[in-house]
Amino acid sequence: MRHTDWRPHAGAAFTCEKQPATGSRGMVVTNHPLASSAGAEMLAAGGNAIDAAIAALFTLSVVEAMMVGVLGGGIAHIRLANGTHHVLDGMSTAPLATGPTVYTPDPKAAPGTGDTIGRRNAIGPTAVAAPGNLLGWCETLRRFGTFSLADVTEPAIRHALRGFRVTPYLQECVCKSAADLARDAEIAKLYLPGGMPIQPGTRLVSGDYAETLRSIARKGPDILYGGELGRHYAEHMAQEEGFLTLDDLTGYRTVDREPLRGLYRGFEVLGPPAPSFGPLHIIQTLNIVEGYDIGTLGFATPDTLHLLAEVLKIAFADRAEASADPAFVPEPIGKLLSKDYAAARRARIKMDRAQSWSAGVAPSEGAHTTHLTVADGFGNVVASTQTICALFGAGYIVPGTGMIPNNYMSSFDPHPGRASSIAPGKRVTSSMSPVMVLRDGRLRYAIGLPGGLHMFPSVMQALSNLIDHGMNVQEAVEAPRIWTRGCGVKVEVSVPAGVLAALRDRGHDVAAVNSLGCGMSAIQFEADGTMTGAACWRADGTPIGLGGGLARRGVWFRPDQARS
Repeated sequence: MRHTDWRPHAGAAFTCEKQPATGSRGMVVTNHPLASSAGAEMLAAGGNAIDAAIAALFTLSVVEAMMVGVLGGGIAHIRLANGTHHVLDGMSTAPLATGPTVYTPDPKAAPGTGDTIGRRNAIGPTAVAAPGNLLGWCETLRRFGTFSLADVTEPAIRHALRGFRVTPYLQECVCKSAADLARDAEIAKLYLPGGMPIQPGTRLVSGDYAETLRSIARKGPDILYGGELGRHYAEHMAQEEGFLTLDDLTGYRTVDREPLRGLYRGFEVLGPPAPSFGPLHIIQTLNIVEGYDIGTLGFATPDTLHLLAEVLKIAFADRAEASADPAFVPEPIGKLLSKDYAAARRARIKMDRAQSWSAGVAPSEGAHTTHLTVADGFGNVVASTQTICALFGAGYIVPGTGMIPNNYMSSFDPHPGRASSIAPGKRVTSSMSPVMVLRDGRLRYAIGLPGGLHMFPSVMQALSNLIDHGMNVQEAVEAPRIWTRGCGVKVEVSVPAGVLAALRDRGHDVAAVNSLGCGMSAIQFEADGTMTGAACWRADGTPIGLGGGLARRGVWFRPDQARS
């Protein structure tokens, strides 16, 4: 099957910019070629998908440090060779010293942004929540991996010491955050040398971070969660009037969760539950569109895009009810997953005009994240989304460590009395959507992406591309997307102007944008054991497949003739 020039019978046509990879012994898809290579190195050395995923994540914390790091938070969705699914929640938690009134909301802020006076929830030590990534990565490796922590951190340490070439994508991220980065001398030294954004092709060396990783490899996660690295971090927080203390680090725990499950046209969709709300809304929106023949309506036609816009409005209106740590706020999960509820919502959709759905402000959420999808030849699969929240997190480096803290406090609602208001120890909510899809009990797809509030709409559309429109996996991740949460509809520029005009005729306030969401990565699994990995044009994503294998036994002599 060709991977370019996919032509629907109506609507948008597009050409894929990247090529997929195939393999039979493993597949690693991340948003940086060096991270994909680190994972493939683990597979080639005899490791499993979990070893490969953790090696790739540590490497991403070097080469994609603006997106992910040991001081961030995230979710891992793991399918083991025995068919069981495990969700490990390593999301960040609000420091014990915080509460619903620690920030003053900015009265001039746009609805739903969560901006506060002085941006204290977005930049600097006052924006930092308790980190879960390092503990989550190490626990995942200990429970499901086969290699040591020293083994899986070795590629990351190597790239931090030797340096790596800056890509144009990384430079664009620096340019976007330059004003914030300039406030901190340590991070500016790396990314704003001479006061200017680092240039593509420049070799970026992170010596302090390499030493931090070496210490982690020797002593394990306890070095941060109560050990000398944690004490240093807490002391710096106290000096800078941050909320995080050593008690937040020593008291942090990951959480095991059961995945959500839903059915769409005979395909079973599985993903993490609350406080990761992406899979919930993927299943909810698919339940609604299941009542329409999307394949006949056509890809990116006015009818299909109108329908997608309406169901996304419904999901975001409902999200305000459910979006909170379930340990703090009761969840209407059963209702939102119900086929009957989907039918009731579907009945109100008007195909000839746009509508306003019930009002509600969804909390803000960092869009600058990373995702990887990894599989081995044994049947183990990992889909994991990880982040430091916003681009470059809190915008500074903890002195002497190379670590960039998260700014996850910006993901809480700074107003008291709401579902996502701040409470001590409360877990951050997200739209992370690392999902897997089965048909007749066999794994067919594993997929996910970064992108904040764009994550679940993008994954939902990719699944519809695969199931309704018959796209291959490369086409599904690169296809143009639509997004709205109720106030204006954004559509990627490759959708024809005539389709946008038709949407405006139905009452949508449409804007064409360069991209929606970030780099999606996916793996498609065939019955013969072949895997196809795909990454899209929206980031530096690279799939690496492992094929071949060991020599046939008896190449040089028969086993029964072997000499002692």
